[in-house]
Amino acid sequence: MSIDVQEILGTKVTKSLSLLKEELATVRAGKANAALVDRVMVDYYGTPTPLKNLANISVPDPRTLLISPFDPKSIPEVEKGINIADIGITPANDGKVIRLTIPQVTEERRKELTKTVKKIGEETKVAVRNLRREANDELKKEQKNGELTEDDLKGEMEDVQKAVDKAIKDIDALVAEKEKEIMEV
Repeated sequence: MSIDVQEILGTKVTKSLSLLKEELATVRAGKANAALVDRVMVDYYGTPTPLKNLANISVPDPRTLLISPFDPKSIPEVEKGINIADIGITPANDGKVIRLTIPQVTEERRKELTKTVKKIGEETKVAVRNLRREANDELKKEQKNGELTEDDLKGEMEDVQKAVDKAIKDIDALVAEKEKEIMEV
């Protein structure tokens, strides 16, 4: 019966980890990364449209993002969308493509970014712990309703804890990897 609880927990934990990966990808580490513009929305003929649906985004070198709109007439709107998104980079266009040059990150800024990354990781850990509490509450409810024995409840709760411990270990690894990327010169 409580297999549902384990499956639901696993699904939610996986979703939390993928959200963490997405969020970490948007933290600028001094290297060009197409994920920097993932959240950029462009007002395309009156409709807010994700930039990635309007242009090819490439990384020709470690410090440059090259945005090639499918419709060259949309370049001013794409630039406006990038400026509104406030990613901290000023776009430059040559009439055909838009270049985003990633500035060198200072030591002080790197330290700020690692703090941000740790904060994001901590928020994800809190979310996973909340999922543990929800799963345990659901298991206790099942035991109270006579669907689980006391021993089964204990075993299920141990399985929940193991899943949470693994998730937290994964979160720590993702955060450490991003910190390493940020601190590389």
